[in-house]
Amino acid sequence: MRVTSFHFMPYRELPEDFTERYSSSFVEAPWWELGDADKVGQFYDWSLDELMHAARLGFDGVGTNEHHQNVYGFMCNPNLFGAVMAKMTRDEGIDVALVQLGATLAATSPPIRIAEEYAVLDCLSGGRLVAGLPLGLGVDANVSYGITPIEQRSRWREAIDLMVRAWTAKEHFAWNGKHYQLPRVNLWPRPVQDPHPPLLVPGAASSSTWDYCHDRDLPYAYLSYFGGRSAQAVMDRFWDRAEAKGRDRNPYRASFLQLVGVAETDEQAEVQYAKHLEFFYHKLLNVPQTLLSPPGQSDYRSLLNLLSTNLIGHDVTTGLSAKEMIERGFAVVGSPATVRDQLTEMAARLNVGHLMVVLQFGSMPHDMAMTNIDLFAAEVLPALQRLYPEDQYENRWWPRRLTKTPAGGAR
Repeated sequence: MRVTSFHFMPYRELPEDFTERYSSSFVEAPWWELGDADKVGQFYDWSLDELMHAARLGFDGVGTNEHHQNVYGFMCNPNLFGAVMAKMTRDEGIDVALVQLGATLAATSPPIRIAEEYAVLDCLSGGRLVAGLPLGLGVDANVSYGITPIEQRSRWREAIDLMVRAWTAKEHFAWNGKHYQLPRVNLWPRPVQDPHPPLLVPGAASSSTWDYCHDRDLPYAYLSYFGGRSAQAVMDRFWDRAEAKGRDRNPYRASFLQLVGVAETDEQAEVQYAKHLEFFYHKLLNVPQTLLSPPGQSDYRSLLNLLSTNLIGHDVTTGLSAKEMIERGFAVVGSPATVRDQLTEMAARLNVGHLMVVLQFGSMPHDMAMTNIDLFAAEVLPALQRLYPEDQYENRWWPRRLTKTPAGGAR
C-alpha cells in the first residue's frame, strides 16, 4: 500500500460563534472580519513543515489540493506549495511522491497553464509527480471562478485531452476545441516522466467520474470525510463499474482519504482530538449544498448516485459530538493499535491500495500535528505499507522511479 500525508492547509483559528454568524465556510466568510495575513503566513509555514516531517519519516507521498475564497483550505494554487516540497525533498534526497490532488483544470483558462506547472514540478522533483485531475467543487469553479455549472465537466474532459497531448506531441499543433482555442501549442518544459506523469482522478461518488476513470484506465481517489463504513456502498459501486467496463480489481486503482488521530490510548486520543474534529466538521465543512454543487454541476446519473449514499453536505454532522463522529467512523482516532487495526481492515474491505491520511485537521496546533505524524509514522505506517505488495499487484499509477514492480510485473 502507498500512504500519502495529505494537507488541507486550513485557517486554524475561528470564533466560537462562527456558524451562527456566517452561513458558509466558503465564499461567505469575510476576510476583513476573520483574516490575518501574518497568521496565514504562520499557518502556511506550519503546514509545509508538517508535510516535510511526514516526508522525512517515510511516507510514500505528500499531498496538496486547490480551493478558493474559504477558511476550509486556502491553498489557492497547490503547485506553489508543490514546488516548495519538490525543492526541499530533492535537496534532502527524500524520494517521496508529490501527489498534487490537484490543480483544477476546468477552472483554469487556458488549462495549458496547469500542464506547464505540472511539467515544472516533475522536472524540479526529478520525476516524482502524481498529476491530480480534479473536476473541482462547484463552489470553487462555478461560484468563485464563474464557470457555468453545466459546462464544468465537458471543460474538464477537454482540458485533460489538451494537457496529455501537450505533454506528448512530437510536433507543434493548434487546438480548436469546444471550450479552448490555442493557435500554437509547443510546451516547454516537458515532464521527466515519459510519456507523462501518472494521472489521478479525485472525486466524490460521481458515477460519471468512475466511468471516465475506467474508460481511460485511470485510478480514482474517493475524497470522503465520513470514513470507511460510509464509503462501503460507494466503493462497492465503483468496483461494480470497473467489472462492467472490463477492468480488474487491482487495489491500486483506488485511493481513499481518511482523517486520523493517534495518541497513547483510545481515551487520550478522544479527549485530545475532540475539539479539533468538531472544529473541522462543524465549522470548516459548513457549506450549503446550493453552494457546494450548484444546479447543473452534477449530471443526473451522478446526482442520483450521490443522493443514494445519504452523505450530502454539512447536515450529516450537524449536532454530532466528536465522540459520535468517532463512533460512526468518520475519523479514525485512537491508540496506535486501534488506528492500525481499523485502517488495515478498512483498506482490505474497500480494496484500496493508496491511503491519503489527514493528520492535521481543524484547529489542531502545530505541535500536536507533529506528534500525530510521529506516532503514525512509527506505529501505523509500516504495517500499512506491507499491504498489497507490489510484486503481487502492479502499481502502474505511481512515479516509476518510486515503484517496486519491475516492468510487466504481476497484477
